[in-house]
Amino acid sequence: ENHTVGNLLRMQLLRDPAVRFTGYMLPHPLIHRMDLKIQTNSSTVAPVEVLSAAIEDLANETDHLITQTTDAIEKWKKENNAGVMGQFQ
Repeated sequence: ENHTVGNLLRMQLLRDPAVRFTGYMLPHPLIHRMDLKIQTNSSTVAPVEVLSAAIEDLANETDHLITQTTDAIEKWKKENNAGVMGQFQ
């Protein structure tokens, strides 16, 4: 699980033009901790700021994905329930 979150954060951070370098390390498989390193292009942009923005962007993308999936399931149910109910009438 930790590599999934680490790689997701790393890739989102690399989308930001203010980020020069980012990487993560898991010290040990039995230790549930991730060390994250972020280097920005400018001293005026703090790594904490780009991390916060990346987490917010990922949350928004997740919300969008959930909405799209829920809408697609509802659409499929509406389209297929009419066919199934019509067979039994």
